[in-house]
Amino acid sequence: MLAPRALRSVLCVLGCAWLHVGAASRLKTSALPIQSEKEPQPSKSLSGCSFGGRYYALEDTWHPDLGEPFGVMHCVQCSCDPLKSRRGKVQGKVNCKNIKHDCPEPDCDDPIKLQGECCKICPKGDDSRRSGAVLNPLQFVQERSKEADLHKSYNDRSYVSSEDSRESHNDLVAVLTAAPDSPGSSGVARAHFTVSRNSLTFSVTYQRMSRPGRIVFMDPEGSAVFEYRVPKGQSDMVCGVWKNVAKPLLRQLQSEQMRIGMSTSGSKREELEGKIIKHRALFAETFSSMMTSERENSGMGGIALLTLSDTENNLHFILIFQGLIKHRQGEPTVVPIRVELMYHQHVLREIQANITSHDPDFAEVLTDLNSRELFWLSRGQLEIAVTAGGPDLRRISGFITGRKSCDTIQSVMSSGDALTPVKTGGVGSAVFNLYDNGTLHYQVQVAGVTSEVVGLTIELKPRRRNKRVVLYDLTPEYDKASGLAEGSWSRLEARHIHMLLQNELFINVATAHNQEGELRGQIRALLYSGLEAPRHELPTPLAGHFVSPPVRTGASGHAWVSVDKQCHLHYEIIVAGLGRTEDLTVNAHLHGLAEIGELNDSSTRHKRLLTGFYGSLAQGVLKDISVELLQHLDQGTAFIQVSTKMNPRGEIRGRVHVPNHCALGSRGEVDEAELDDFLVDPEELRKDPHTCFFENQHHAHGSRWTPNYDKCFSCGCQKRTVICDPVICPVLTCSRTVQPEDKCCPVCDGETEGDRKEPKDTKAPERAEEHPEGCYFEGDHKMHAPGTTWHPFVPPFGYIKCAVCTCRGSTGEVHCEKVMCPKLTCSHPVRSSPSDCCKTCPEEDRTLASPEPSDMMQADGPRSCKFGKNYYQNSDNWHPWVPLVGEMKCINCWCDHGATKCQRKQCPVLACSHTTRRDGSCCPECADSKEEDDHVTRAADKRRTRTH
Repeated sequence: MLAPRALRSVLCVLGCAWLHVGAASRLKTSALPIQSEKEPQPSKSLSGCSFGGRYYALEDTWHPDLGEPFGVMHCVQCSCDPLKSRRGKVQGKVNCKNIKHDCPEPDCDDPIKLQGECCKICPKGDDSRRSGAVLNPLQFVQERSKEADLHKSYNDRSYVSSEDSRESHNDLVAVLTAAPDSPGSSGVARAHFTVSRNSLTFSVTYQRMSRPGRIVFMDPEGSAVFEYRVPKGQSDMVCGVWKNVAKPLLRQLQSEQMRIGMSTSGSKREELEGKIIKHRALFAETFSSMMTSERENSGMGGIALLTLSDTENNLHFILIFQGLIKHRQGEPTVVPIRVELMYHQHVLREIQANITSHDPDFAEVLTDLNSRELFWLSRGQLEIAVTAGGPDLRRISGFITGRKSCDTIQSVMSSGDALTPVKTGGVGSAVFNLYDNGTLHYQVQVAGVTSEVVGLTIELKPRRRNKRVVLYDLTPEYDKASGLAEGSWSRLEARHIHMLLQNELFINVATAHNQEGELRGQIRALLYSGLEAPRHELPTPLAGHFVSPPVRTGASGHAWVSVDKQCHLHYEIIVAGLGRTEDLTVNAHLHGLAEIGELNDSSTRHKRLLTGFYGSLAQGVLKDISVELLQHLDQGTAFIQVSTKMNPRGEIRGRVHVPNHCALGSRGEVDEAELDDFLVDPEELRKDPHTCFFENQHHAHGSRWTPNYDKCFSCGCQKRTVICDPVICPVLTCSRTVQPEDKCCPVCDGETEGDRKEPKDTKAPERAEEHPEGCYFEGDHKMHAPGTTWHPFVPPFGYIKCAVCTCRGSTGEVHCEKVMCPKLTCSHPVRSSPSDCCKTCPEEDRTLASPEPSDMMQADGPRSCKFGKNYYQNSDNWHPWVPLVGEMKCINCWCDHGATKCQRKQCPVLACSHTTRRDGSCCPECADSKEEDDHVTRAADKRRTRTH
């Protein structure tokens, strides 16, 4: 018999993950007719996930157990993902996915599937790929974990390894060469992508071509799904962000179904294209090379992903190339290749191998690099070349340098992260730039320390207390009067570059009172955000020393702030050194008061909430800033203050100075320009890239209209995307209604529109100032225009008509509430549709009373059964359909007076020793033996006799 609690749990979690606490567009569970089960939490202070009556810690993974008769779903993997709410509290959110489609294709002829496993494997595992054995990310992580756990006698909570720092990120890569239909280019590009929540950041480097004008993402059919206009510049790198990527497109990215293309503008048009792929070596990459061909218009290119071993001087590399090997129809051909490591055209190392034309990459290890080779590697003077044999020799090559990225290498130093933690209220921050020749440029600032700075050093993580390992001393460059240090470290070894790009270096500030270090911070890469924040400059330091009165805290931070031409404020805030108790609730405000001591709870005139934190990072854009606040920013009398639950009046603070001319009238000019966008002539409207084309007509971005196909819909244009939502009609309290021909909703008969009153409990959507982007709703994976209302869509149950959601234009948030069903006075109310929330009186007996709350659909007489999104009458039978798994033909369900009951098909008891299972069969069978078949028949007859 089915365990109903477990089934309800997996259906809700697999289909309604957006309902969990922490989603921006969440419904209260009481507003839905489908209630999630109440499962025990171990403690209010612990964060995690409840699933099927069990508790899981953050980042735990498991296969869901639906109980009898379903059992453990080995091809479904669930995880408890951390999600931070707007109040700063970390909650667990259950995400489940079908991993069957991710199973690798076995290379053997007769793969087998072991009990309790989802994927088939080769019996002896003798066909393991060569490249997989060369660079094993799991082994890489395990080795590093062992090294990190050697000594824990000192404070090491500031240490976050590279794989931990990207716990919520997914990295992808693409090699771009001349498109097949336009081979007139010698250019090669490498694109690196990072998926973070619902945004995709990308860094594109290119060679042997002019700066591109646009970058296009394409779906499997070749249609453009996102276009990025490249700003003009002199750099060989393009940085961009694709925000609010729809869930179906994210799935296409993860399943390697999407391509990227970029093209130049001008007389000589060049087009490059490549497939976006995931690769196991991306997280370990610290050196890289882009390889091009000397041939003109060859259409060949490739990249090399390289990394040093953690303990030995071995250089691991993986080559990904495009156009180097000719692909033919039919069987893959074997191609000999030669890989050379060179210095000034002199071959240092050479590897020869045979690969097939269908191999996506080639991996190998160069062992025991000597001191000269490591020196040349650190200076960017080593070159890697690949030559493919055959009748037509094809060759590509490129220099090896440190990994390039749009990310920023930075560090926040706090007293809470010192080797011996203290609470001083001081702060240190640093910004670094790594050049191709191995030179590291640094800018450092220190403020609020308790005594004179006596040491400023870049260090390794110590293996034991008071055994610091200093790599470079910055103290000679430190100016005690200003608290600044700026200079270059030109003697980085290859090992140091590797550790820098793996987030394994630290910066330490020693003072007279704290000789071993008062401030300390990990040097880490900050993911590119796309905001107009001046990351090349030193950020604004945030410290408890600047709070009034000063706060002796172990926390500190820094912030980049800028104001654009539209007078919008861009900000990025990073906080370090907060303990778990202080980190419960973290938020940041921008204050614009002339005197720092004037800050108090009542002074809200020039106080704006910036955003809640995700981990230690807060970033975003603040619009509609008051003129007074802009003046404070221009004069340097504005402050950013970060508050916590322990210090609600300020944990850390910093003075912000952003020169701007917004208070002098430029802002009004911008508003007029934005207004003109809606008053352009049709020809200009057609040229606008944000225009929507719908029903043979162009509509401006932000405009709304009623479509011709249905007057009960309202459509809007949001940056080339048409969003149509059904009109939600209000519940009328009058006894007689009429339906106007040109309207969607009925009105009261005999009453003018001005006299008609809304029901007391029915709330109209707030006409707040519209948010230009609208609202993204997790339930239907759609953007909704500001001010629109709709019934929430909950897979796999469909539309929930007992709830109504509204897009609040001022904040871009989704607000949902339950529908209030009116109290009916008729004796036999009816429901027009099984999915309707409220029943109504028949036409001949229609009278209404006042609305009353209803948590569930109003009850009918004989109860039917609802399973998933389907309704079944009493005594109906069906095979259940479980999300991510599909129809389970071995399980029969039936409706028993409103209760769903399920049972697994009864299999006969087999007396044979060797059994097999055919595809599509529910029960195992005996192997080829007539005698064993007779045993099966007798056993089945005996079982039926007992049953009846």
